[in-house]
Amino acid sequence: MIIKILGSAAGGGFPQWNCNCSNCRDVRLGHGDLRPRTQSSLAVSADGTRWVLLNASPDLRQQILATPELTPGRDQLRDSPICAVVLTNGDVDHLAGLICLREGHSFQVFGTERVLGALAANSMFGVLNPNAVPRNRLTLGRPVEVGGLQVEAFAVPGKVALYLEDASAGPGFGSAEGDTIGLSVTHNRKRFLYIPGCAGIDAALAARLTDTALVFFDGTLYEDDEMIRLGLSQKSGRRMGHMSMAGAAGSLEQLAKFGIARKIFVHMNNSNPALRETSSEHAAVRAAGWEIGFDGMEVRL
Repeated sequence: MIIKILGSAAGGGFPQWNCNCSNCRDVRLGHGDLRPRTQSSLAVSADGTRWVLLNASPDLRQQILATPELTPGRDQLRDSPICAVVLTNGDVDHLAGLICLREGHSFQVFGTERVLGALAANSMFGVLNPNAVPRNRLTLGRPVEVGGLQVEAFAVPGKVALYLEDASAGPGFGSAEGDTIGLSVTHNRKRFLYIPGCAGIDAALAARLTDTALVFFDGTLYEDDEMIRLGLSQKSGRRMGHMSMAGAAGSLEQLAKFGIARKIFVHMNNSNPALRETSSEHAAVRAAGWEIGFDGMEVRL
């Protein structure tokens, strides 16, 4: 399998268009210890010819132009090697890029019932002709063949997309199992997990993570209250449905238990100090055996 990180940032990208935090300011100024990043997405191929996108970020057009493997074939007037998009939740930063694929190209979309319902409820996604772009329901725990890959969706702790929250539904805002999913992707007995959003580790997820060869994992925040401390938001990471890197309940400590061979953070928020490659936080991440994914990074299994 060939895996390419198209975008490694959380919603808003890095730098975020309206943010002047120290990270965003310095990456605009070209500081060498910070890399610009687009919003979270992977591209995966079993054969280097057909490509499956895991999420379609609002930056998808830019990501395609930056990725030679995703450009049209030279002998075709109109063409794309993109054969499918698999969505992990209904967040805008994971599905808005579908609109970039509206020029008549035939591909498949896969999502849970709630995510497909969100697409159906928004008439804008009608620009994707269902005759050319069929929508396929993912059932948790049931693998499907997608572009020569076996893809299995599984529930992870999380929450419903912001625009689908129901304040009258209590502390969970109407969240249900499957609102946030991870993906297990397999080809020729090689397997990796893609979990760009995760609020915690439950027993089922722990079992999946154990002895896995490769995991791409939610790296949104370094500390749960960092956006509050920086004056960027009134929401903690837990409120947004993300576990943080640091602390006893954080991913650095929690995922150290499972014998994972290679661990890569994706979906990094612009506030995260570990983005700065000269920071103590970045050093702590590396010392814990993690890599911080970047746009254009390629991994082969």
